[in-house]
This record gives sequence, structure tokens and C-alpha cells, in this order.
Amino acid sequence: MSNYDYDLFVIGAGSGGVRASRMAKIHGAEKVAIAEEYRPGGTCVIRGCVPKKFLVYASEFSKSFKLAEGFGWSVGETAFDWSKLIRNKDDEIGRLSGIYARNLANTGVDLIEDRAELLDAHTIKLVKSGRTVTADKILIAVGGTPFIPDIEGAELGITSNEAFDLEDLPKHIVIAGGGYIACEFAQIFAGLGVDVCQVYRGDTVLRGFDDDIRSTVHEELVRSGVRVITHSVFEKIEDLGEGQKRVHLDNGQHVDADVVMYAIGRVPYVDGLGLDKAGVELDPAGAIKVDAYSKTSVDNIYAVGDVTNRVNLTPVAIREGAAFAATVFDNKPTAYDHNDIASAVFTQPPVGSVGLSEADARKKYAQIDIYKTSFRPMKQSFSNDASRMMMKLVVDGETERVLGVHIVGPDAPEMIQLAGIAVKAGLTKDQYDAACAVHPTSAEELVTMKEKWTPPELKAAE
Repeated sequence: MSNYDYDLFVIGAGSGGVRASRMAKIHGAEKVAIAEEYRPGGTCVIRGCVPKKFLVYASEFSKSFKLAEGFGWSVGETAFDWSKLIRNKDDEIGRLSGIYARNLANTGVDLIEDRAELLDAHTIKLVKSGRTVTADKILIAVGGTPFIPDIEGAELGITSNEAFDLEDLPKHIVIAGGGYIACEFAQIFAGLGVDVCQVYRGDTVLRGFDDDIRSTVHEELVRSGVRVITHSVFEKIEDLGEGQKRVHLDNGQHVDADVVMYAIGRVPYVDGLGLDKAGVELDPAGAIKVDAYSKTSVDNIYAVGDVTNRVNLTPVAIREGAAFAATVFDNKPTAYDHNDIASAVFTQPPVGSVGLSEADARKKYAQIDIYKTSFRPMKQSFSNDASRMMMKLVVDGETERVLGVHIVGPDAPEMIQLAGIAVKAGLTKDQYDAACAVHPTSAEELVTMKEKWTPPELKAAE
């Protein structure tokens, strides 16, 4: 018999923690509990990718109405009700959160709706109730939280967390950041008719993605009406009264808006968690240090998901949680492979990306071949929409293995899921070419690109 209250205690009922707790129970852990200080579902379900996708859908209709006219539809007068969208979003999020809670109960996992903090390596304090419990194994899956800059007037801004619950649709919003959250929200609000200004410290948005994705998305932001200010950051925010704020930039400019939003990254949610009391070490970026099996510096404490700052994606947290459960409770040491993970950015048009960017591939391989195309999507044939679709294959010139696939355009996230299987499997360009195209589709370009692309500077040298 165990001397502890629980065989496993999980802190954080997001996707990773929930999967880990349920799989641990299935693998034989008798007593399992999971603590959540807010609502079951975590960032993704409650205030992340799921509600954000609903807002993306809503904002896309403004363009769809215009496209429909070219196909013979008379759309007529349209109107948008922000409060109705938020109300429906809240209802659906409540339903999904309830499913998480029921699934835990059905598996026999105790859901404790309280904030949990570590007192030592085996003892957890439940803050609201004041009681303490003990556990043999502890899993930390608390995710991340938006970063807020240390500037004058910072309290006048909101983060993506609060953007989902605004009482009114802004008239003018200023967004700090150039990552995927900033770009997605910029086009969400632009599509809903808001005057949007996006401020980014770099020269092109989406740092870390392939350069062709970055330049294409940047162009589409501008095309959609977003005012993008680069090479600048917020210096201070001033309250002008009557709901208006003035954002002072470090380039001497200022921008006035009724909503100011930070989307400049997320940090591991470790403050006040008691990690120091348990002896859990953090890396220089403030993330929990773990090994390949998600074990921390303390033998009985593990961590998965964004709090470890490995690959901060919900499906990755789920895989890490399952691998933890298999390792610890099924006696099957499992280390999740973080290479070649497909990802999507729900800009308009959206992005799908998997594998190496061209720049990273050129650093790692002696010879790189690039296959690239840009075209106007067929659906836009009857409109004046000038948006382009971009597709790119990054190929090892010696082995012909496809190292990366990068897409910007309609349905890119759907395509990249399947392309991700091929990249993960190590398929070659010849094997791509051997597949018969599905016509007429945009995806057929992935198997019909035959001509290698040469950078202009290399053409000039030739």
C-alpha cells in the first residue's frame, strides 16, 4: 500500500495534464488527482486555439461575402454582432470544458478545482481549501501565460486572454508583437471592421518561420488593411480619458486606440508554484528543465507542455503527457520525438509548415534544392482579391528527401497535416512526384512542382 494520498498528482488540467492523468489511470495508477485553478481544458480550450478559431471563422465572412458576388450571389446588407459571437463562443467553451471534466470522472481521476502549490517534493498545498495532500509522483502541466512588458502604463493594455471577453468590439486596436498570436488577432479584428495597427520590433513578422512564409504573411497583413509598423516597440501607454489610450513608440511616433493588446510572447506559468521548495530547477528562460522523458531535476516530479518550453503546441503537450504515463506507469520508457512537427498559423490566408525552413536547411546540408510556386487561388478568379497562394518544398539535394513543406493559402492547415506525415516518414521528392495529382485543387501543386527554384542572386552570378 502506498504511503501517499495519491499515486499521481497532476497540477494543471489542460490538454497535456488531462491526457497524462487519464492514461496513468488506464496504465494502472490506482489513485490519481488533477488540480485546476480556473477551468478544465487549459489555454487551448478556454482562451487559446479553440476560441481563437471561432473568431477567425467569424472574421472570414467579410471576405466571403465579397467573393460570393462573383459567383452570382446577391448578399445584400450585412451586420455583425460582437456580443452574439462572444456569447456563442462562451457557450461552446463551457460545453467543451464540461466534456474534459466528465472524461476525467469517467476514468476515475479526481478533479480538484483549486490552485495547487508545492510544499516539497511530495506535498501539495491546495490554496483555496487550505488542505494539503501527498503524492508519490507529481506532474506539472500548468502551461504558459502572456508576457506583459515592463513599461509605464502597462496596466492599460490587455493580452490575448482578455481579448476573448471584450464587452464591445474595438474601433481601433494597437497590437504589440509579430508572432503568430499577434498576426492572427490583427487579421481577426481587421476582418471584423476594426482599424488595426500592429507594432513589431523586427523587420518581418513570424520570426522562426521560413522566409517565404514570413514575407507572404506580411504582405497579406498589409493587404487586409493592417497598418504594420516595424523596427519599433511600445515605450509607454498614456490614458487619454473616455476609453482612449495613446501608445508612445520608441521611434518617436504615437498611435491612439481604444484597445491596446500585448502579443509579444508567452512565458512558463511558474510564479508561486513552489518549485524552489521542491528543488525543481528552471532553465535561464524560466522554463522547467526536463530530460527526454519529461523528468525534472527531482526524481519523482515530471513536467509536460508549455511550462517546459520545448515545442509549445497543444498536440505536443498531449503526446508528452501520454509518453509520461507510458514511461512511469506502464513500464515502457517513451521519449516523444520533437522533430518535424507540423504547425498552422490561422492568419488570412492561413499558414501550414512542417520541417526545416530553407535557411535552416542550408546550414545543415551541403546541397539544398528548392521547389516553389505562387499563384492566385481558383476561388478568387471572379473577384479583385489580389491575395496569392505560396507553396514551397525544401529538399536535400543529395538524397532527395523532402526536409520541409511550407504553405500560405486557403486550407493550408488541412494540407500540412498530411504533408507532415510524408516529411516525418522521410519521403523523397521522387515519391512526391509519383503521386497522382487531384485536380482541380491547390494541393496538387505539392506533387506537380518540377522546376527547381534558384535565388535571384545566384542566377545573377551564373
